[in-house]
Amino acid sequence: MNPTRNSALARTLRSGPMRLKCLIGLGGALLALGAAGQLVADPDWTESEAGPPPSFNKERLIAIEMPRYLSSRVAIDPATLSVSTDGVVRYVVVISNASGSINALHEGIRCATEEVKTYARYAPSGRWTSIAEPAWQSMTGPLPSKHALALARQGLCDGHIVPAGSVPAIVERLTHPYPAQPR
Repeated sequence: MNPTRNSALARTLRSGPMRLKCLIGLGGALLALGAAGQLVADPDWTESEAGPPPSFNKERLIAIEMPRYLSSRVAIDPATLSVSTDGVVRYVVVISNASGSINALHEGIRCATEEVKTYARYAPSGRWTSIAEPAWQSMTGPLPSKHALALARQGLCDGHIVPAGSVPAIVERLTHPYPAQPR
C-alpha cells in the first residue's frame, strides 16, 4: 500500500464530520447484523410444553384490528396470555362471525421466526380438541394466518422479539395501540 495514501485516509477519518459518518455507518451495519442474527434459527432451541388451553372469558376480550375484507371479528383474552422461557407467546384467540358463532384457538407465536402454532381448537359445543401434531407455520408464507400476523404486529411481538416486560407490556400495546410503523 502507498504510505502517503494511508496517511491521507487516516487524516480524513480523524476529521470530525467524516469520523461521525463512519461511526454511524459502522453502527448501522452492526445493528443490521444483530437483527439478522435474531432471524437465524437457533439449532439448540427447544419448545417448552404448551400445556392445556387456558379458559377464556368473552367479557374480557380485546378486539384485534383486522383487514376490512374479513367479516369475522377477532379478539384475545388477556388473561390467557403467557410468555414462556423459550420465547413463545401463547394465548387464546376468539373468532366470532356475524351470526354470533364463536370459535377459539389456543396458539403460540414465536416472534424470532415469525411462526405460529395452533395447539387446540374450541368448538361452539364448548369443548377443546387438541391438534394431534401441531406444527409451526409461517405467518407470512403462502398460506398466512391473518389473525396471528395481526396479533404479532399489534402487540405480541416487537419486531422479532417479545416486548420487554412481557405480558403487561403486551396487554398495554393491545389496549393502547400506537400508529403502525412501516415494515
